[in-house]
Amino acid sequence: MAEHPIQGLMNVTMEKIHQMVDSNTIIGKPITTEDGTTILPVSKVSFGFASGGTDFDGKNAANKDLFGGGSGAGVNIQPVAFLVVKDGCVRTIQLSDTSNTIDRALTMLPELVDKLASMVKKDEKKEEPAAPAEQ
Repeated sequence: MAEHPIQGLMNVTMEKIHQMVDSNTIIGKPITTEDGTTILPVSKVSFGFASGGTDFDGKNAANKDLFGGGSGAGVNIQPVAFLVVKDGCVRTIQLSDTSNTIDRALTMLPELVDKLASMVKKDEKKEEPAAPAEQ
């Protein structure tokens, strides 16, 4: 059975969407700064796709195989955050201001844990007793 013209329309549209939206669009290519910090952009991608067509039924035999149709797509790419990797620590920097207090607290939690861990390590080093002097 021969391919219907609508299949060609859909294939071309989906190929174009695939070219625009891939995994590198969602998690962007890493950017490395001079001090060794790596920055990964994170984006939200949404898209819509529609296709349709009709066969024309003509009384004339020459018009028997006429087809009319179309397809289209829309893509929305919105940057939402950056992942910053420096000295083995990963931080998330969100671009959107979340008005929800719980969301803000969850976003700040990893940074808070890192700061508390570094404070505990500093306190442990200060409390180590000095070695007794030999007499």
